[in-house]
Amino acid sequence: MFRLANLLLLGLAVLLTACDSTSPRQQQLMEYRRMEIAAETPGDYYIGRRFHIERTHIWGYVRRPGQPWAQSKLVMMSEKLARQPDRYPEIPSGDGPAFGSDHNREYRLWGYFSGRRVYDPNSNLALPEFVLQRYELKNASPGWLFHPGERFNGKMLLRGEPGSTP
Repeated sequence: MFRLANLLLLGLAVLLTACDSTSPRQQQLMEYRRMEIAAETPGDYYIGRRFHIERTHIWGYVRRPGQPWAQSKLVMMSEKLARQPDRYPEIPSGDGPAFGSDHNREYRLWGYFSGRRVYDPNSNLALPEFVLQRYELKNASPGWLFHPGERFNGKMLLRGEPGSTP
């Protein structure tokens, strides 16, 4: 009985170690990302990561250069001054690109936060409004956003957004 209990504890320890979300490889990737962000040129612009969830109009995450993604804000994009990068039809005709086809792309954004919160009824979130003035593609395939082990399923956020529920 004692031997069986020890084997079960050992198996549980191995399983928990295998599920550790901060493996040495992931820590190395997180440190590399931290250094990459710290090396960004300061300036009067933002870094935006497109984050498309089906049937919503959330645009994605926006942060200042040098700030970690953990400090980014999930935003609704205002197009009163410029159109957002993926302004395609929500239901494309033929084989053309569709709204959200630029999911996970990273952009340099010029614009400002209006101070307003915009409600998206499909996600039931009220998010800060970012007024876009212009943009340029920074990276078409930047990889993970918050943590190296994250998995995106197209239907939900990767983190809770404080103050985002109406």
